[in-house]
Formats: sequence, structure tokens, C-alpha cells
Amino acid sequence: MANKMVYYFGKTKTEGKGKPKNLLGGKGLNLAEMTSIGLPVPPGFTITTEVCDQYYKAGENLPHGLMDEVAKAVKKLEKELGKKFGDDSNPLLVSVRSGAAVSMPGMMNTILNLGLNDAATEGLAKATKNERFAYDAYRRLINMFGDVVMGMDHHQFEKAFDKIKKKHNVTVDNEVPAEGLKELCEAYKDVYKKHTGEDFPQDPVAQLELAIKAVFGSWNTDRAVKYREIENIRHLLGTAVNVQSMVYGNMGDDSGTGVAFTRNPNTGENKFYGEFLVNAQGEDVVAGIRTPQPVAEMPKWNRAIHRELLEVKKTLENHYCEMQDIEFTIERGTLYMLQTRTGKRTGIAAVKIACDLVKEGLISEKEAVMRVPPNALTQLLLPSFKTTARNAADVLCKGINASPGAAVGKLAFTAEDARLRKDAGEDVILVRRETSPEDVDGMSAAVGILTSTGGATSHAAVVARGWGKCCVAGASDVQIDEKAKKIRVNGKTYGANDIISLDGTTGEVMLGSVETQEPKLSGDFAKLMKWADEYRTMAVRTNADSPADSKRAREFGAEGIGLCRTEHMFFEPDRIVHMRAMILAQDEQTRRDALKKLLPFQRKDFEGIFKAMSGLPVTIRLLDPPLHEFLPNEPGPQKEMADQLGVKVGEIKKRNSALHEANPMLGHRGCRLSITYPEILEMQVRAITEAAINCAGKKVKAHPEIMIPLVGTYQELAILRRKVEETIAATIKAKKFDGNLDISIGTMIEIPRAALTADEVAEHADFFSFGTNDLTQMTFGYSRDDVGGFLPDYLEQEIVEVDPFQSLDQTGVGQLVEMGVQKGRSTKKALKVGICGEHGGDPSSVEFCHRVGLNYVSCSPFRVPIARLAAAQAAIQNS
Repeated sequence: MANKMVYYFGKTKTEGKGKPKNLLGGKGLNLAEMTSIGLPVPPGFTITTEVCDQYYKAGENLPHGLMDEVAKAVKKLEKELGKKFGDDSNPLLVSVRSGAAVSMPGMMNTILNLGLNDAATEGLAKATKNERFAYDAYRRLINMFGDVVMGMDHHQFEKAFDKIKKKHNVTVDNEVPAEGLKELCEAYKDVYKKHTGEDFPQDPVAQLELAIKAVFGSWNTDRAVKYREIENIRHLLGTAVNVQSMVYGNMGDDSGTGVAFTRNPNTGENKFYGEFLVNAQGEDVVAGIRTPQPVAEMPKWNRAIHRELLEVKKTLENHYCEMQDIEFTIERGTLYMLQTRTGKRTGIAAVKIACDLVKEGLISEKEAVMRVPPNALTQLLLPSFKTTARNAADVLCKGINASPGAAVGKLAFTAEDARLRKDAGEDVILVRRETSPEDVDGMSAAVGILTSTGGATSHAAVVARGWGKCCVAGASDVQIDEKAKKIRVNGKTYGANDIISLDGTTGEVMLGSVETQEPKLSGDFAKLMKWADEYRTMAVRTNADSPADSKRAREFGAEGIGLCRTEHMFFEPDRIVHMRAMILAQDEQTRRDALKKLLPFQRKDFEGIFKAMSGLPVTIRLLDPPLHEFLPNEPGPQKEMADQLGVKVGEIKKRNSALHEANPMLGHRGCRLSITYPEILEMQVRAITEAAINCAGKKVKAHPEIMIPLVGTYQELAILRRKVEETIAATIKAKKFDGNLDISIGTMIEIPRAALTADEVAEHADFFSFGTNDLTQMTFGYSRDDVGGFLPDYLEQEIVEVDPFQSLDQTGVGQLVEMGVQKGRSTKKALKVGICGEHGGDPSSVEFCHRVGLNYVSCSPFRVPIARLAAAQAAIQNS
């Protein structure tokens, strides 16, 4: 027997309760759940995601037997409601909505009032004794059907509407009288015929079939595909289709519609939060056409409905044990629930809500740790505007504080412009009247989003919050001229090169670049981190090259340094001159003389880092990049260097030429430099050892770990380990130090051969650290610097699922990591193993590192809390 394709929900029967979300989609499952717990849900049915999958496999054709199952479900609806589909006296009307297993706000299409035709509209007018309402519903259907099903441009309908408004001398949609709406329906049918070549369909079953196809079709639109790409949503069958009997918020001043959250999605405060519109249908709230009222003002309009909604909030939170995002409609004083789903929230709100739900006894600490997406913590770690700077700033206007944070950038007026300029290295603010799903690529590229219409539940707000982007919505003082690439605010004009600052917490829009400040972490954030630390078994270190970075990382909870890149210490003006002198040296002694001048700088840096990390391990990578990177290429800087060093420009050019490599990434760098020029290694090891001795004298506990990079054979490591040990011993002797120095010697596994022969390499190593940036480059044969030319196509065609430089390729590169761990520990059971590539701060990579038994991950300071939470979630998931 073929799988069931349609699941009914209603008072007479609810078939979907307890079914998997990936079958019914989030919306379909929650409609069934809400019905089963007794909330007032208009009945309907859900067509499964499997049908969407079959639709595409069959060349965009509905599977055999689907419309028969749909017809049976429609019959049940007619029986339950006492109405008939397409009836000319009491018609049944339905909404048709998408609903995937993962929420994709605004990405796919909705059609309301389906089932209306000329005869049914007259029947609806009689049944409701409200002619204006009936023709308003009909014009909405023709518009949505033309737009969603037939691919017409919405503006073609807007032109017709503007003519009618002008004729009847009104400016707002809901002021058009019944007679005007009748005329509008005729005008809309003419527009429809002109652009489609056929009459608007009068058969409601034909309308329903076309609408189902359109919802399935919207799964693969550019905007939906792009959203899934940005959000890394993969392996879904498709979208479900939810067909639900209509209830009407546009039946007069005792009716309305709204969107709300059971808690504030910006701050996490336990207060009912949202917006509603009187005498309106659902799309009016999210489309930004009319400015809605906050639900806090609802009691002035209808105290009883507000009270009922607060009861619904309590029921939903007790059932789902989670903050919910709901849609509701009030029809002639009766409340109906149209949707609930887990509400998208900012990182700040996610942390507060998780902690509050523990306090309220709804979830455990372990569940709280699992509730917060690690990457959402980024928003808590982002800068905000300095109070003094903001007080002095020129505030242009104020909008709705739709998504918190601070954003500074130049104005971009289209999604395409935002993406191009971001790729060129510019920070931009995307400015739109209101964003639509077509804007998602530009929204992703922008540092912040500003809209002149819409509210806290508009498309811009919901998507921005989900992505942790700063957003100010509904700034009505901003007049946007997209064509001229200008905005006008209070009589003044600003263009694409003007900088503005957005405060997503206050809703203020300020002129110019306002100074930002770093966040302070305490309260609920500290509580969540404490819980995370109790569950995780893997340590989290940081990648830091300076005392300031080390201090900041320690404040964020870093348990040591997993990668200190020594080459970053050489680029200061007072150091680079000695580095260059060393590179130009023609003999060993001259090289040693230049290195002697660098040694005090290195020693001072290491002392500062050891002090900041007192008591914690610090892994120091010896010089890694090829020497040519320290020499200038342009004639101007070459002449400046020649004057500084008292040499001829020709000498610099000659040395540059001698050092030139066809592929420096695979060239004379890493341990190969130390084999050729052991004096560089000696200077660095001596600086580390002297710094550790000096720290010991100041009662600072230094734990240096010297890491030899780019080893491919055990022989390289054996030779260089011996050299390191000799240098440490010589320095201790020269300094007459009689204490204990805790210095270990290990290597960075970043060449596939080192992973394949890790059992041999481990003979000479106290620890391994996987440098997954280079390991990824060498395993794939992709250059990190040149991958931009083809990677977007690879992602689009799913040759690779994610950028392997952002999230670890667990199948290929991961196999080498796992092999390196197993082989290394087959030689030394207690071998300490970590990861220091950028993957150390990526949650899915952290989970992999936990699974293969790494002792620690290391990442940039700002990603330390993310890695701590991800490590805790990995421990819980794999326990």
C-alpha cells in the first residue's frame, strides 16, 4: 500500500499527532498538536513532505491518487464546518501554506481565501451579511493567486488598486467602500487575463490543485535555495502543504489578526510580545503594508481576547517547554490559533530564555545547555556602541529595535549591491522599504539592515534576529530612492558613500561611524557557561599572538593557548627591520647578529603571554611562513628598506628573486626553515626559555609547549627536537637557573603524510596539534587564497556540502585526523592531542573532535565561549 499522503486535523479527528516533523513539517505537526491539546484551531489537513519529494521526482507532477485523498479530506472539512467548497450560499474557503521541517520564514508562498469565485463571493456576502468583506477577500485571492501560482508581478495589481483608491478619494486599503472593491475585483480579473492569457479559474478544486503545485514549486525558488544555503539546511525532502479552513480577521472592527511571541525574542524577557492589526488578514501584519499595534495595547481594543491569548501563551509553553512564535486571528470576537512554532530569537534572548525556563522548572540545566545554538553566542560577544560616543552622535531618526547589536557601514540599496560590496571588503547597511525573501543574499552580506516600513515581526526583523544581524525596522522618517541610491531623512539627503550607525537595541539611526565597545559577560551568560563547563569533557584553548588577545581569551574562559603564531610578532616597524636584515644576510654570523636584536622583542612578548596565561599551557609555533613574506615587493617600500639597512635596492630585488617560489604554500617554510637555518629556531627557543625563567623569578607559572610546524617525516622532528632540547639546556646553563621548567615539545600535524605515519612521528613528540587549515588545503588540493573562484559553484551543485575551510570535512580530512590520533596513541597511550585550525570554533567540527577523542580544541578568542558550549553539547549528545 502506498504511503498515506494527507493527514487531517480537526475536532472530529486528528491524524498527525506524534508523527515525525520531517514528514508533516513543523507547521503541520504543530497544528495537529495544538488541536489535540484543545486550542481553538480551524480544522484542515497536511500534505506530507514525501509528496513534495515525489512531485520533483515525477518531473514536477503531483503523484497519482493525491487529489483523491485531498477530495476526501475536503469532504471531512465540509462535514465538520457545515459549509461546501465553492458553494454559492455558504462557501468553505481555505488557506494554502508551506511548512518545512525547519522554519524558513517568508521563503515560501501562502494563498488565502482559496475557493472563492464569482458565485461563491456573492454567497459569502449573503452568509456574512458583509458585502465589503466578501469582495475584499476575493480581490486578495485573485492578487495572491496571480502572484504565487501564475508568477505575475504584484505591482500589476497595485496599479489597478491605486486607480480605484483615486476614484473613491481614499488613501488606505481598508477605506475603499464595497462598491469600489466590486470594481476592483473586475479590474483584477482583467489584469489577470491580460498577463496570463486566461480567465481567473472559477473551479475551486482546480484552484486548490494549482495552489498545491505552487507551494511545492516554491521549495526550489532561488530565494528558498539561497536561504537554505546560508542557514546550512540540508537533507530535507521538501515542504509540506497545509490546507486550513479560513477564519477572517477582516470582518470589521471586532475582528483582527496578529503575530506574537510568548516571550520577547530580542531580550528574552518573559512578556507576551508581538503586534496585531484590527480588521485585517494575516499577510497585512508581516508584509509591512500597514503599521501594526503592539499586543500590549490590545486590552484597550478587546480585554477578553488579550486575556485569552495570555492563557494560550501559558498552555503552549507548558506543552512545548519552549518560547513559541504564534499567529492568530480574531473573527467577530472569537480567537483562533493558526500557527505555533519555536520562536526565532537573538543570542541574548536564547541565553535568558534557557536560564529562565530552568528557574521556572520547565527544563533541566542539561536541556538549557542543549537549547542555545553555540553560534548564537556570537551576538553576546559582539561590540555595542560606547555610551559617550552614542550620546554625542547625530541621531537621524528612530525606528523599531527589531534585532539588537551595533552596525556601522555605508548605504547599500539592493541585495546584489550589498553582496558585491561586501565581497570587495566593504561594510554595508542594507536599506530597503521592507525586505522580501529575494533580499536574503544581501541581508546575509550586510552588517546591518534598515527598513522604512514593517515592524518587530516583519520579514526583515525575523530573518535578522535568526542570523544575529542588527536591524532597525519601520524607520518611517527614512525616504528611500533606490534608483538614485539615496535616502532622505528630515530634509537631508545621504548617498551610497555615506556611513550610518544602527543601534538595534534602541532603534536609533545615527550619522557617521559611532565608536563601539567590547561586551561584558556576566549574569545568565555566566550561568549557562558554568553549566556547559560541568558537562564538557574537552578543554578549550585559544589562538592568540599577543598579551592583549591572551587576556581577552582568558576572560572568555580559555584554558590555555593552542596556537601562538610567532611570525605575527615580527611585523612591527622596530622589529621588521632586524627580520629583513637577517633575511638579507649572506652568512650565518650576520644572520645571528640580526637575530640577536630580535631576541629581546620575542622574549618580552612571551613573558607578557605567559603572565596573561599564568598556570595554563601556551603552545608556541616556531616560525612557519616562507621568508619572502617579510620582504616588500613594490619599488617604494623596497627603496625605503634599502635606505633603512644601508644597502642597494638591487640587493633587495636580488634576494626577493632568490626567495621566489612557484608555490610557497608547499615551499621553503615551517620545519624546513629550521633545518636550513637552525639559528632561527635557536633564537626563538632561547627567547621562550628565557621568558619562562624570568616568569619563574616573578612567581608566574609558565607552561610553554614548543610546536614544530609542517613536519612530514619523523626524521625532521627527531633532528629538530634534539636541537630544541640542546638550546633549552644551553639557555638554562647560561642563565644559571636551578628550578624546574615545564617545557614540552610537539608538532603540528598539517601534512597528510604526518597523519599517515603518526605512529612514527609520535616517538619524538610530547603532543600533536592538528593544523586543519593546511591539512584541508593539502588533502583537497584547494588553495585557501584561490578557492573563491570555484567554491560557490561547488556549494551550489552540492559537490561539497559546506566550505571545508569553515567547517571540517569529516569524511576526508576528518579521517586523517582520526587516523593521526589512533596511530599517535598506539605509540604513546597518553599523547595529548588538540586542534588549532579555525575549525576549532565551529560547532560541528567541535562535535567531531569530541568523538575522535581530542583533549582540546583551540580557536580565536571571540569563539571560545562558542567552543565551550559546543563541547558541552557534544558530550551530552555522545554520552
